[in-house]
Amino acid sequence: MKINFCRLCILAFCLPWFSALAAPLAVGDAVPVFSAPDQHGKEFIFTNGVQYLLVATEMACGKAANQKLAAQGAGYLETNAAAYLLDIHLMPAVARVFALPKMRKYPQRIVLVESAETLAALPTQPGRVTVLALTSAGRIRKISYWDPVREPVTACWQ
Repeated sequence: MKINFCRLCILAFCLPWFSALAAPLAVGDAVPVFSAPDQHGKEFIFTNGVQYLLVATEMACGKAANQKLAAQGAGYLETNAAAYLLDIHLMPAVARVFALPKMRKYPQRIVLVESAETLAALPTQPGRVTVLALTSAGRIRKISYWDPVREPVTACWQ
């Protein structure tokens, strides 16, 4: 009995490491169902109506993307059937106290992902926003990367 308990503990400890080693999502894969709050506390639930997922996993890149998206005005993401996700799971609680009021001022909806597991399978590139073009069934049609510092927002839809 003691050996089984030890094995269970080892498995529980190693499982997150194994999931981190899993292959990233690729073209043809279904995006897993998830939900997360936006900057106003309203729950976002991923549905098949979304045609584009824009995912910023780095704060500097996320800030540049926020500025570019804000310049497009309210409703821009919705017009393009897009959702913008910002990975904040590494943001310290103290930083969130100051960052969230600033985020609430942006006209676009910012989905705040607080769990590393939610985005673990997404492909990323340093300094870029991952753009997943999706089919109507929620499968990845195309993966691209947007550099919000150097490229216009319209690069996301190409």
